[in-house]
Amino acid sequence: MNIAVVGLSHRTAPVEVREKLSISDDHIEESFNSLKSNEQVIEVSILSTCNRLEIYSLVKNQDLGVEAIKDFLGNHSGLDTEDLYPHLFTFNQAEAVNHLMRVAGGLDSLVLGEGQILSQVKKMVRLAQEHQAIGPIFNRLLTQAVSTGKRVRSETNLGTGAVSISSAAVELAQLKLGQAQGKDQLMTLESENVAVIGAGKMSRLLLQHLQSKGCSKLTLLNRTLQRAEALAADFPGLEVKCGLLEGLDQCLQISTLMFTSTASENPIIDANRLSKFKRSSILRLIDIGVPRNIAADVSEVSGFESHDVDDLQEVVSRNQDARQQIALEAESLISEEAKNFLEWWASLEAVPTINRLRSGLEAIRKEELQKALSRMGPDFSARERKVVEALSKGIVNKILHTPVTNLRAPQPGAQRKEALKIVETLFNLGESDLS
Repeated sequence: MNIAVVGLSHRTAPVEVREKLSISDDHIEESFNSLKSNEQVIEVSILSTCNRLEIYSLVKNQDLGVEAIKDFLGNHSGLDTEDLYPHLFTFNQAEAVNHLMRVAGGLDSLVLGEGQILSQVKKMVRLAQEHQAIGPIFNRLLTQAVSTGKRVRSETNLGTGAVSISSAAVELAQLKLGQAQGKDQLMTLESENVAVIGAGKMSRLLLQHLQSKGCSKLTLLNRTLQRAEALAADFPGLEVKCGLLEGLDQCLQISTLMFTSTASENPIIDANRLSKFKRSSILRLIDIGVPRNIAADVSEVSGFESHDVDDLQEVVSRNQDARQQIALEAESLISEEAKNFLEWWASLEAVPTINRLRSGLEAIRKEELQKALSRMGPDFSARERKVVEALSKGIVNKILHTPVTNLRAPQPGAQRKEALKIVETLFNLGESDLS
């Protein structure tokens, strides 16, 4: 068995490629079913965010398993091999485990140390469990990845003051406003006519950061009014006008700054929609949805300025240098966690031998106990029988403790194989049980 991860991220692929690979909640079940149907895939989990799609899998054969995952990604995206494969990365075994730990810790994020990725990894675990796509190996691996992410945030300062995708989007708006005035600085948003499209988790963070950057009122549109109003109610200090997506055209007419973050799989704003508006001022559109909510052709329409998640790098790079040293602390922690998992996984090699050894000794214990009890006669009470049985179990467990501990202890693979071979030979485990 081999652990592999195949995927792409903001580091390897532009948003126009990433959006074709994105797997929405509506398509997650069929994706799991497709992956599990391949004979090479033993366990599998899917991490799909705005900045990455990664398929983690336990496969029978490394090369055949990776090829099966790549075939799935090609079929899912509709991209030809030459358009998809150059953007994919593949990690196997220790590299795959280390990569997962880095992702959960926020070290592979566009925004170094961002906290939202940990909740996305938790969601990956939950979805894989709900769809019965993982077993004991990945249950251990994924839950350890979550605990590693928590350790990074609690034992280092990497998460302190870390910006999220949403806060970076707000800072990008501030930066573009400043650049329009010939200033390379972040400007307040208090005079902007702001609209937010979507009422999910990203939009919640948007409202939080908009309020902290001087925005006092905004328009919030969503597919369902109830969800928009529920989100607005959590920001009593912010004047929020809620509405349905049907009011999008009016917002496009009067807003000066608009953020989009919906679950739509197709753009909700394109050049055709915008061409009917005659604007006297620029409307800055900042799209943090993947797939994109704003079509690429919007840049061709005068009066509109469009940015997507890939443009956030301009803001992120201004804040990264100070965090690099802190990240080094987290790297050593992540290496430790990855090593712990790999040692546990390697120890499983000893389990079949340990089980046969335990089973053989248990058979001997029962046989000898039964002989002894039969010689004690009817005067031997039930309580005394229980005491003698507990004694026999205790002796067997004491005998097993040291060899089992040593067989499962961290050690070079060749050394473990030699120890297992000796135990199997001494107790004749390869041919029959100990009885």
